[in-house]
Amino acid sequence: MRALLALVADPPLDPSPDDARSLLRRELVHPEYHDRNLLEQVLDRVDRFVSDSIDAASHAPPLSTFAAMVVFLLLAVGLVWLLSKARRTARAARVRGAVLTDERVTADELRARADRALAEGRHGDAVVDGFRAVAVRQIERGALDDLPGATAHEVAAALAAVHPGRREQVDRSAALFDAVLYGDRPASPAQAAEVLGLDDALVGR
Repeated sequence: MRALLALVADPPLDPSPDDARSLLRRELVHPEYHDRNLLEQVLDRVDRFVSDSIDAASHAPPLSTFAAMVVFLLLAVGLVWLLSKARRTARAARVRGAVLTDERVTADELRARADRALAEGRHGDAVVDGFRAVAVRQIERGALDDLPGATAHEVAAALAAVHPGRREQVDRSAALFDAVLYGDRPASPAQAAEVLGLDDALVGR
């Protein structure tokens, strides 16, 4: 028992798993533990106990903690992504109908921008500014009510009610406006020219 007494007399130690097993083995091979069968049983039990304890105390918690952190991180990332997507969807839903923006601009200014975009080959910009010019011009002329946030579909329905003979062209222009601005689809020169032609037709040019 000399080694055990020395351990008790000395300050508490923090041996490694291998050191702990080595100390116990050295203690148990002293003559007082002369029974070989008993020695083997004790050594086996101690070895299993130490191994199980070390594994449970040293390995399992860190692994469990790490696994929990990974799961938490994945859940957090997923939640952030879902919230971000929900915000983008809500924002897109609010903005989607915004044929008329908060920008203070006249129909002539919008039409000038559309003409310039068409001349420069920016056909998508020509479609967007051209259709907005159509809507603003009809508001300026009193044919449409100024409805902030109205969708392209709503503007088209109102325009078709005032100009029933232009319904098909109005509907095509509104659909093209949505496709270009919100669907990132390209526009052809002919499509841009048709939208600008709608503006001219509705004012009798």
